[in-house]
Amino acid sequence: DSRLDRTVALKILSGELAQDKRRMQRFQREARIVSSLNHPNILTLFEFGEIESLHFLASEYVDGQTLREYLNKKRLKLSEILDITLQICAALETAHESKIVHRDIKPENVMIRRRDHIVKVLDFGLAKGTERASVTHATDSEVVTQFKTAAGNILGTVNYMSPEQAQGLPVDERTDLWSTGVIIYEMVTGQAPFKGRTSSHTIVQILEKGPL
Repeated sequence: DSRLDRTVALKILSGELAQDKRRMQRFQREARIVSSLNHPNILTLFEFGEIESLHFLASEYVDGQTLREYLNKKRLKLSEILDITLQICAALETAHESKIVHRDIKPENVMIRRRDHIVKVLDFGLAKGTERASVTHATDSEVVTQFKTAAGNILGTVNYMSPEQAQGLPVDERTDLWSTGVIIYEMVTGQAPFKGRTSSHTIVQILEKGPL
């Protein structure tokens, strides 16, 4: 940021991707949601705009690493696990008080700042409100579309989805608690509680059949 002489992080949606109405709506929704949340453990959004057909989010730059990278380097002590967990829960508590469900809590979306080990929850791209029916429920067709159009992102979170979310059922704040529980298990044991592997094609077939 040349005006305020600070380093920022940019999340960009190119002009081509912006033509996809669903992606653009999700990008705009993320901007609105993040800008409405104010908490030390939630990534701060500075600006949302467009320049030369590129839509962008400008946020604080976190000099650190994701929790996934952190876990790959070392086994955590119990005190560290508790500290990280409490900070994640503090961020989620703020979101949930605002009736916002993150829906994509995973180690890749949690960053640890290098200088002071402050935790930052980021990427609210799949977040939704829980009050209005029009934005509350992830329907089967919506989840299937997400698998088809963003398989790399969604497949990376399969092991952290609550059963309700994986089946395309209505979800609330408890789905984030489920995902946090999976993260805690992984921090304690060094491995995920669910090791099954399912291809995107198989998942789409399951979801197209409707809730189990």
